[in-house]
Amino acid sequence: MSIRVVVADDQEIARTGLAMILDAQPDIEVVGQAADGRRAVELARRLRPDVCLFDIRMPVLDGIAATRALAGPGVADPLAVVVITTFDLDDYVYAALRAGARGFLLKDAGPALLSQAVHAAATGDALIAPSVTARLLGAFAAAWPAAPPARPVEALTEREEQVLRTVARGRTNSEIARDLHISLSTVKAHIANLMAKLGARNRVEIAMWAYETGRVRD
Repeated sequence: MSIRVVVADDQEIARTGLAMILDAQPDIEVVGQAADGRRAVELARRLRPDVCLFDIRMPVLDGIAATRALAGPGVADPLAVVVITTFDLDDYVYAALRAGARGFLLKDAGPALLSQAVHAAATGDALIAPSVTARLLGAFAAAWPAAPPARPVEALTEREEQVLRTVARGRTNSEIARDLHISLSTVKAHIANLMAKLGARNRVEIAMWAYETGRVRD
């Protein structure tokens, strides 16, 4: 079955280009497009896509607020959101991740990374461009003073600490299994345990917690 996507960007040429690239993929279908955040939220709530691809800077409602409305704390059935950033200019990426975004994509990414981003968000499996992700999370965790990270409801085991650090570096489940010499099902079990202990909703929040507590350094 195709991965259904809603694309939102206030620049028509960017929005159209993203939609064309995604529609050219055999297993991705763009089911809606929006030029502002409010329209994006309305479309997403009505169409319930598998993935929302949102620009950060949009009129009426920006990408952060749109992400929070669809994937933020208290949302009963959150949608998968990937935010689009220029990285060097957007100081709002970390806020978008806090709002519930599962990952991010650089605006100069090519078709392969764009497709990878959508697939990753649909499966909840991995962050995109791990080296860039690590730099971004590390930089924003240091630059954004925040409330002290939540304490885990139960102490992490040594193995969970290992898995935590690999997740924060953007490793996929398969890569973690290979690096730690454990089975894929064991990796998934550890990640589920981490989410439960940390109160995290997805892998991005696990990674953010790792950076905020100093477990991973850029």
